Amino acid sequence: MSTSQLIWILSLVLAIVVTLVVAKLLQMIRGTATQILDGASQIWTHGQLVANNTIQIPIFLKTTNRVAGQILATAGDIVGAAKMIEQHAEGCPGCPACVLAPQPKGVR
Repeated sequence: MSTSQLIWILSLVLAIVVTLVVAKLLQMIRGTATQILDGASQIWTHGQLVANNTIQIPIFLKTTNRVAGQILATAGDIVGAAKMIEQHAEGCPGCPACVLAPQPKGVR
């Protein structure tokens, strides 16, 4: 076997080895890219589900704030009425009998 034939065979073997290594590396890159794509797809899907589940929150919060304001106003009315009852009870020697006794219409 001549030197040129030996160099030719070694070059072919080296080219085949390099080609196989490059093919394996490309397969690994493709697998990693597929995993990244799958992960990004799952993130996108779950992000859309979260958005769909939370889109109504501002509407509910607006309603909640309105109802809470009404509750606060009613609580203020109750406190005011309780203070009036307390003032009446402190100044009325007949309480609670005066409150429980029948009152004429229009008189409180």
